Amino acid sequence: MNQSRQCDEKYMSNTAANIQRKINSASDLKGVVRTMKAVAASSISQYENSVSALADYYRTVELGLSASLRGSGSNMPLLAPAFHQPAADSQVIGAIVFGSDQGLVGQFNEDLADFAINILRKLGEKPRVWAIGERVQARIADSGVAIEKGFSVPTSVNGIADLVRQIQIESDTQGTSAINAVVYVFHNRPVSASLYQPVSQRLLPLDHQWYRDLIQVQWPTKMPPEFLCSSSTTIAALIREYVFISLYRACAESLASENASRLAAMQRAEKNIDELLENLTRDFDRVRQSSIDEELSDVLAGYELLNTSQK
Repeated sequence: MNQSRQCDEKYMSNTAANIQRKINSASDLKGVVRTMKAVAASSISQYENSVSALADYYRTVELGLSASLRGSGSNMPLLAPAFHQPAADSQVIGAIVFGSDQGLVGQFNEDLADFAINILRKLGEKPRVWAIGERVQARIADSGVAIEKGFSVPTSVNGIADLVRQIQIESDTQGTSAINAVVYVFHNRPVSASLYQPVSQRLLPLDHQWYRDLIQVQWPTKMPPEFLCSSSTTIAALIREYVFISLYRACAESLASENASRLAAMQRAEKNIDELLENLTRDFDRVRQSSIDEELSDVLAGYELLNTSQK
């Protein structure tokens, strides 16, 4: 009987030690999750602030384009080839998809990839896809759509401009922005603190509606601007800045959405860890109480035996 009791005590001791190790591991993991939550929340505000700051720059480019188009003296500037509609028989469909390199973002890449693939398939052409982020590249490749070129996701706000310039250089080199190209941009856009939605934008070519909207923008003062060079050169430079702003905004919104998705995932993980810690603590208390009950039972049994022997 004593041997059996010793075995029970040893078992309960081992069980309590195992539970305590699990509690310690869960507590350490909770600390990591809290750190990741703080980093994600901080990153969201940085990317959202960069998008807000970009609005003033976009307004400046918009005013410049409006004034340049009105002063060009023609309905469609001839020296901006990406402005015109491409011929149907030579049309090239280009797609730029902004995803993520890192995990712990829920369905961030899956939702975006499925959204982009559905739209591209409706166009009826074999697209030339440039993907930013290894995770979304893998998702698109699994669907049977070939990835022509891949890029790494910027790790900070300062890296967005370098990525956009790299895309523009590659585009100019391979002729993606030429007259026979239609370029779409796909990315996730934040809609709340922890929610996002996939969106698309036809970046090129710039069509008649774009032209009509721009020439209706009024100069904010009574003094119109003066052009020191040809209007066609100015228009071409401003259109390049317009494309830069569009890609920069898409990347910044994608990064904000990524961190929002990661924040939501970390919140769910923290909730699960809290529930696990609560269950483990309850199990530890039960095992500990059983051990205490056994010890009390031994004390009482010894006391009764001692009294019997004395009598």
